[in-house]
Amino acid sequence: MERALARCAADLVAAGAHHLLVAGGETSGAVVTALGARTLRIGAEISPGMTWSRTEARLNERCLPINLALKSGNFGETDIFPTAWDKLS
Repeated sequence: MERALARCAADLVAAGAHHLLVAGGETSGAVVTALGARTLRIGAEISPGMTWSRTEARLNERCLPINLALKSGNFGETDIFPTAWDKLS
């Protein structure tokens, strides 16, 4: 499942997506790997234990800037994703 979701994330970024919200520790790791990200620049806190990150996806010999919110584990408020998206805007 993680590999399939990571492939979807890479395809979305290749198609022009600049922001991704990713849930699950294993899925987050798979997405970061699929994007070819080498570093994450930590940004603003969304909620305790969850921040926005900035990286460059390295896909098909292109470097594409992308914002990521990576949420691992079973924590956070029920509205964590709309809250995260609002804080990015």
